[in-house]
Amino acid sequence: MLQTIQRDNPMLQQYGYRAKAMDAYAEGATGWMAPMVGAGVFMLPYPGQDVERDEREGSYMISAEQAIPNPAKQRARQEYMNSRAAIEQAKADAVYNQLKAEAKAAYYSWVVLEKKMDVLQDSERIMEFMLKLARIRYPYSQGKLGSIYKAEARLHEVENMQLMTRNEIAQKNVLLNILMNLPKDQSFKIDTVTSIPEPVALAVDTAYLNDNRSDIRQLDRTIQSMRLNVEQERLERKPEFRLRFDHMTPRNTMMPNMYTAMGMMSIPIAPWSSKMYKANTKAMNLEIEAMQREREAMLNEAQGMVRTMALELNAKREQVENYNKKIIPALKKNYDVTMIAYEENNAQLSEVIDAWEALNMAHMEYLNNLQALYLLAVDYEREIEK
Repeated sequence: MLQTIQRDNPMLQQYGYRAKAMDAYAEGATGWMAPMVGAGVFMLPYPGQDVERDEREGSYMISAEQAIPNPAKQRARQEYMNSRAAIEQAKADAVYNQLKAEAKAAYYSWVVLEKKMDVLQDSERIMEFMLKLARIRYPYSQGKLGSIYKAEARLHEVENMQLMTRNEIAQKNVLLNILMNLPKDQSFKIDTVTSIPEPVALAVDTAYLNDNRSDIRQLDRTIQSMRLNVEQERLERKPEFRLRFDHMTPRNTMMPNMYTAMGMMSIPIAPWSSKMYKANTKAMNLEIEAMQREREAMLNEAQGMVRTMALELNAKREQVENYNKKIIPALKKNYDVTMIAYEENNAQLSEVIDAWEALNMAHMEYLNNLQALYLLAVDYEREIEK
């Protein structure tokens, strides 16, 4: 199921395409600007000017110009675009961690709902048996009419609870179909054989969180990308070059052909031009400092959350164990004793119903706590990125 989500979920696929887009941008970062060509006339006087005949002829002119980018700037831009692709991949990992947690929560909730359905079906059989027994005994004055109606009401309540549980199972089915990008009406069964989560450690080392948290990795890659962008901005102080060639063919055949060739270089260190990239570099460094503080805050918060979740998870596990090993067995014995007494005509049906209700409520409370335990385990795994 998790593999299907990772492969087919559209929300994850978008980050793959964005990473490929950044790779494509990186490939184009080393390209040159297109050459410029032109044609026209050169030194052609305006009409009506008093000039010599040779000068009045002028020349035909063709031009070619090519900008030559600075290789260091190109490499810096290529590295920056490659770093953007790594950020998109880290975003995909963070989103997958969230989707994985949603899928696990839905799956474990479905497991508990199936267990609830089993309990409700057992309850339905028990209530039908008690109701049948009460109706047999009533004509012989061995039961009360009110107890029969009470049993009927409890039976219908069980049927209503079964209806609600089936509806919740159908909702979990739809949610998992959405996460796996399957048809929403596709039905399937799940494996309900699961074990209770084990106790977890109260503290997690920051080195573990550094290595496993996708949101921390995303922030690290963003910081690295910003540093590359700073380097790219610093390289704006390096000059760029331009070559130009002009060829002139005089209209007067008595005049020789002529040309001009020029090499040009920008001067970015001029005070009026260096102000911009210096200010941009300073601003980017401040942003990096802010992200580093954000990273520290995220790690601090994560450590606190992990410890809180571990305490709650371990306590909830003890509750579940108490219900499973102590509370439910005691109430089961109480129900069995009351049922035997009723069969021997030493107890009333209402007492049996009360004993059954106590046992049924304990079963449901156990399953509610089990579901809460599973969800806590899912949140804990999501927090430590397991």
